[in-house]
Amino acid sequence: MPYKIIFFDLDGTLIDPKIGITKSVQYALNKFGIKEDTANLLPFIGPPLNKSFQKYYGFSEEESMEAVMYYREYLLPKGIRESIIYPEIQTLLEKLQKANKELFVVTSKPTFIAEEVIKYHDLENFFAKIVGCKSDLSNADKTSLIKEAMLLRPKENKKSFVMIGDREHDIIGAKNNAIDSIGVTYGYGSIDELTAINPTHLAESIEDLAKYLL
Repeated sequence: MPYKIIFFDLDGTLIDPKIGITKSVQYALNKFGIKEDTANLLPFIGPPLNKSFQKYYGFSEEESMEAVMYYREYLLPKGIRESIIYPEIQTLLEKLQKANKELFVVTSKPTFIAEEVIKYHDLENFFAKIVGCKSDLSNADKTSLIKEAMLLRPKENKKSFVMIGDREHDIIGAKNNAIDSIGVTYGYGSIDELTAINPTHLAESIEDLAKYLL
């Protein structure tokens, strides 16, 4: 059965946000007197931001939210504009739209930031809705976000849905909601990370991804 409703992760799936995110994290860490090379900050791409500050730098919950505030000081005026669309993504979205697929963005980014990213890259006309977390990141886990997105189409069979993402959080969220998933290996999750969590499909490229969707 072809997928009718397609959930796309944002960072590492639709766009390559490496420069903007790593510079934003670097900026935030500098506020705490921590000097870090951006090359070491790639693990921040994908998971909830506050949890990453806690995991990788031992920040308290309060410190992590302060770091998130500093992160946004750089991201909103500069970092968003340092992201790029993956080659062939726009073509894929056009084909999916013509095939009457319903497309959503489901991201651990706050909704207002995700909307700015999508708008900056002129992709807003492809998506029925952008489902992100609250500004305080209180619902940033993918399980909750996917559930929220599915509730927008409550009459649809679960087999109609698929979640596409580059990190284990995307696949775990799909499994927890009993829908199929596609792990993309062109993003920031390693093949080992994705295969360990056993997505329904693996796609090594956007061309490969299209085969599962069209």
